[in-house]
Parts: sequence; C-alpha cells; structure tokens
Amino acid sequence: MRVLEIDSPAPAESRPLRLRQREMPRPGRGQLLVRVEACGICHTDLHLAEGDLPLRARPRIPGHQVVGQVLALGEGVQGWQEGERVGVPWLHRACGACDFCRRGEENLCPGAVFTGWHVDGGFAEAMLAEAAFALRLPGGRSAQECAPLLCAGIIGYRSLRKADLAPGECLALVGFGASAHLALQVATGWGCPVVVFTRSEAHRRHARSLGAVWAGGIEDAPPQSIDRAILFAPSGALVPAVLAHLRPGGTLAVNAIHMSDIPAMAFALIYGERTLRSVANATYQDGVEYMSLASRQHFQVSTRAYDFESANAALADIKAARLDGAAVLLP
Repeated sequence: MRVLEIDSPAPAESRPLRLRQREMPRPGRGQLLVRVEACGICHTDLHLAEGDLPLRARPRIPGHQVVGQVLALGEGVQGWQEGERVGVPWLHRACGACDFCRRGEENLCPGAVFTGWHVDGGFAEAMLAEAAFALRLPGGRSAQECAPLLCAGIIGYRSLRKADLAPGECLALVGFGASAHLALQVATGWGCPVVVFTRSEAHRRHARSLGAVWAGGIEDAPPQSIDRAILFAPSGALVPAVLAHLRPGGTLAVNAIHMSDIPAMAFALIYGERTLRSVANATYQDGVEYMSLASRQHFQVSTRAYDFESANAALADIKAARLDGAAVLLP
C-alpha cells in the first residue's frame, strides 16, 4: 500500500513527506483494519513535519482525522462489522486505569497514545485503529466533509466548552482556520454572536459568510464586549492582546498543542477574575458528543482536496494560511 512518511523533520517548503510503499498491516487484538477514504491534514501534522513536536518513531505516518471503511476485525472486537464506515480521531487509546481516565479525562492520561504521532496514522491507503476509540460518523456527508470533523471539529467543540461559553454570550475567535470555522457555526447555533480576529482579509470574508457579526485585526476594537475567547493561532504573543479585549470574569481558552512562548505581561490583564486556560487534546466522549451534534446541526465544512503527490503542498498552504477551512488528503 502507498503511504506518506516523515523521516527527518524539515520546513514544509522542503517537502518532508516521502511517498513510499509498505506492507498492509494486520489488526491485533481489539483493533480495526481501516481502508482510508479521506484524512484531514492538521496544523499538528505541520508541527510534526517541521519538528516542533518530536517524532516518537522514524519513519512515522502522520494523519489523525481519518474517514474509512472497516476491512477486517482483530480478535475480541465487538460492536463493529466489516464494511462499516468509521472515524479515527487523534486519541488512539488511553490506559483506562489512571486517575485521569477514571475521571473521564483520558485526554490527560500520561499513557495516552495519539494517532499519527505515537502510532502510524491516516496518510496511507490503510491503517490500524483501536476499536474502542473509533467513532461513528454522521450520515449524509462525504468522506471529504467528515474528515475535518474528527479533529478540527472535536477540538473546537472542546474549546467552546473549556471557554465556558453560555448561550447568548459574545465569543471571539482568534485565528480562523479549519477548527475556528467549525466552532463558529456551533457557537452561532447556540445563539452566540461571534467576532473574529485574523490578519487575512480572505479569512475575514469567510468568517462573515458563516455568520460572524464582525471580523478584523487584533489591534481593532470589536463592536461589543467579549465574554469568552478561543485562541487558535499558535502565537503566544497574542495572549496579552486577546486578554486586553476580554471582559472581567471572561475566559480565554488556548487551543494549541504547540505555541510560541507567552511574553511577560501586566497583571492587570488577568486581574478581574479573568481565566486563562489551555485545551489539551480531547476525550472520547467529546468525539461522541460532537458527532451527535454534527448529525443534528448542519455545518458548512469548507475543504480543499489534495492527492498524495500534493501532500507537501498542503502543508505549505496550511503554514502560509492560504486555506479557507480544512485541507483533506484523498488517497
């Protein structure tokens, strides 16, 4: 089967993904063998390709927003059948026994294993997934539409919850890529006005087309007070700038697995019982809830398709913020 591997991290412009052949894997106990129909390309994949996140093994097949079909079942698998449609998210498995797992916080499990980082992912024609962590997908959507839901959608949903967003509150989204364009639509469905801070005029137009009440630069004053905010851009320098827009008692959730350092800032920016918190991965239940939400609420999923030969170009496009929405690899 054909796969895309990272041997040596390097800038996206130097084409770090290598197209190669591998043997088809065989499912072990509790695993599914999945034929990949589509795999979203995430900013995390860019971090792996460029070395911001250390590779756990070399070579590694990235990709963790996988839509596919079950080809074979490993020993002991229950609840899945060959031929069924399946979604494979970032969380590959967790230990199930630690304090975090017992609290339903397996996203924080010290033994958690992540798809496309600790184990090979979906930049391939087939892959292995843990049956217990695979997700049922909403009906009526193509594989290309469903793929971004499996990370961009799920982590955006968790970010909304970690930002403490309540119906009717004003939400600010900082950076407007794959995750933000889906989170915006969830928030507007909850009756929340959304403002967007982004440097890109194309992204501002996209945000307004999806229901944002305002879009501008971080240096601009939005038309109303901001109750909650989510930072999607991996720039620590933006944290004090966002806090300056946030009302007392508001919350800023930082959605980034890797980010530049937050600079020293005045205590006044956090004073007034403002909350600053990170968003770390997502739980299996987050995925179940978000897939259910995606079945009930229609989201416009903006995507651009890439074939294997164009995967490095996709990473470069993500790095340069040239996309409206999500990049999706179609093997």
